[in-house]
Amino acid sequence: MKTPPRKTSGKAGFSLLELMVVIVIMGILATVVVLNVLPSQDRAMVEKARTDISTLEQAVELYRLELQAYPTTEDGLTALVEGPSDAARAARFPANGFIRRLPADPWGNAYQYLYPGANGEFDIFTLGADGRAGGDGLDADIGNWEN
Repeated sequence: MKTPPRKTSGKAGFSLLELMVVIVIMGILATVVVLNVLPSQDRAMVEKARTDISTLEQAVELYRLELQAYPTTEDGLTALVEGPSDAARAARFPANGFIRRLPADPWGNAYQYLYPGANGEFDIFTLGADGRAGGDGLDADIGNWEN
């Protein structure tokens, strides 16, 4: 037995109500994803800063071992990449430097260096997301004295 063919009205598609329900569901899902991903990104940025500072700290220690002195505050961290001007110390400076290139902090600012440090022999730190001293949360300073 064959079923008789259906008559179509020529109006195939979704109703406005069905489209609105789908849009609301997609909005809820997007909100849940954003709320779960953004805190992870913030934690990752802080962890990157800590890792960079640790790497820079090791490079400063290598600098001290090779050249028998820490870089001055005026020389800053660029002393790890560029050789010293006096010939005696320049001879002991590695061809590729103590670090290939200086990283920027996760917020796009340069890492800070102080010798002598306020918190230890030398301080390497970032001023956080706001780029100002102090602060809480993402705006807090992160330095080698915390490790």
